[in-house]
Amino acid sequence: MEMAVSASSRLPAVKSWEPMFCFCRALKKGLFPTAASQSQHQNTCRVATPEVGQVEDCSDVKEAAELVSDEEGSANKEVKAEATQAEAAQVSTNNEGKQPDGKGKQKNQMLNRVVFGTGIGLGMGGAVIAGGWWFTALMATFVYLGTREYFDLVRSDGISDGMTPPPHTVSRACSVICAAIPLLTLYFGGRVSVAVTTAAFFLAIVLLLQREKPRFAQLSSVIFGLFYCGYLPSFWIKLRCGTAIPALSSKVMPLFLKRELTVGLVATLISVSSIIAADTGAFLGGKYLGRTPLSTVSPKKTLEGAVFGLSSAVLIAVLLSKLLCWPPSTLSAAAYAVLNFLGSLFGDLTESMIKRDAGVKDSGRLIPGHGGILDRADSYIFTGALAYSFIKTLI
Repeated sequence: MEMAVSASSRLPAVKSWEPMFCFCRALKKGLFPTAASQSQHQNTCRVATPEVGQVEDCSDVKEAAELVSDEEGSANKEVKAEATQAEAAQVSTNNEGKQPDGKGKQKNQMLNRVVFGTGIGLGMGGAVIAGGWWFTALMATFVYLGTREYFDLVRSDGISDGMTPPPHTVSRACSVICAAIPLLTLYFGGRVSVAVTTAAFFLAIVLLLQREKPRFAQLSSVIFGLFYCGYLPSFWIKLRCGTAIPALSSKVMPLFLKRELTVGLVATLISVSSIIAADTGAFLGGKYLGRTPLSTVSPKKTLEGAVFGLSSAVLIAVLLSKLLCWPPSTLSAAAYAVLNFLGSLFGDLTESMIKRDAGVKDSGRLIPGHGGILDRADSYIFTGALAYSFIKTLI
């Protein structure tokens, strides 16, 4: 008996709270240990048995507390994940049948494009038919706004990086001069080239005498702007108002026209209609059948779209030539359409090159759904000069 007592006195004393702690930990988990959990539990805590020498060996209290905290954190994460999934399912249910924001925005943009494009087309068509100062005043307004957009592009970070843009006073003076060129064309006729040369000389003198150090980039951008935004559009005035020869064998006399159809009016109507047909055909052909890129300047333009645009322009020009009895031959009408298509295409590519260097998508925001004036009129800039040259050669 003494030996048993002395042996038991040498054993480490069992702490009375440790079995209770382990039991409470099992209750904390919400279920009693299974075979797997019991094995894991036995690794961390060996409960004392009635036999002498087997004593409970529990983990440290801090370690156990950390385990309990981790289990609670994982349970909370699972609850949050289930709540998030439920909210997502509810949002998805509420949004069923509704149109996504991207499609709605695209639909509104297309609607604006159609509405404002139709309005501009009708206004421009009425000005073409009216001719004279009505047509010239509208052209002067477009030229002024387009020139302002051009110099905004020149001052953009993409183009002005590494160069000094022209001063505001020079760009504004150039905008006014460009707007005056169509008016001078109607008043002076073919002598407008003298006025353009004088304007270029005046702008060059102002740039060279400025207080800051003059730059060649300033001179080149201003002279190109004078040519691109002012001189080239003035050929539409020459085409519409300068060729007042009666259309040959004209048999079509619309009710709203009380005077004879002239070559200038018929040529302008066919040219504008060919450009619209070319743009529409190129857009539809490129959208549904476009595979081969046409130019790196405008990646969205395709060779297939260009073929459809050319075919549309030729078809419209031939039909109108039969209706308006000018040009006199089908071959001449087809050649006129090809010339209009080339002017339209390369005018569009030129403006795309300027916008790409400027790092912008549109030249402005004046026309909803279309961008700026240059975005809408880029196809007409070179076409007027080509059409007028064709008319003078043919006549």
